[in-house]
Parts: sequence; C-alpha cells; structure tokens
Amino acid sequence: MSSIQGIAGLDRVIHEPARLTIVALLSSVASADFLFLLKESGLTKGNLSVHLSRLEEAGYVKVEKTFRGKIPHTEYQLTPKGRSAFDQYRKSLGSIFNK
Repeated sequence: MSSIQGIAGLDRVIHEPARLTIVALLSSVASADFLFLLKESGLTKGNLSVHLSRLEEAGYVKVEKTFRGKIPHTEYQLTPKGRSAFDQYRKSLGSIFNK
C-alpha cells in the first residue's frame, strides 16, 4: 500500500484536526470537563461542542451531564471504541511515514 492509499484509509472522524486534538487530549486522561477541553484545545465553545457531538455520534466519546449545585457540568471520556480507534489511527499514521 502506498503512502497516499494509507492516508486515504485513515479514520476521517479522528483525522479532522480539531477532533484529533480532542481525542489526543482525552486519551491522556480518565475524563475531562468542557472547560478543560476548551482551554487546552484552543477551540471556540461552539466549535468544540460541534466536534464533541460528532465524536459522540461516532461512539468515540461518552458524555455525562450533571449539576454542581445549580451549575451544569459536562464530563467527557473516550469510550473503548474511541480509544481503540485512536490507537489504530496512530498505528496507521506511523506506518504511512515509516516506509
């Protein structure tokens, strides 16, 4: 398989730069709240929200919404499917450039 074919075969959900950033952040922690992801990713609230929704739809991210008193609190974590997809993405990306 050529490098170009390898790139075409990458997971499109993860490959988008903003989602790749989010998944990479979540892969290094047990879970993270919205404000942590907002600060660390550098995305806007709306952009972060849209990408998190896309990752949730793909089954890569689990969302838990609670309240701390009257303040909403949203926590995110990679699902086993998301962690596996990210591991595979990293392996595929590495094999493309290690040829």
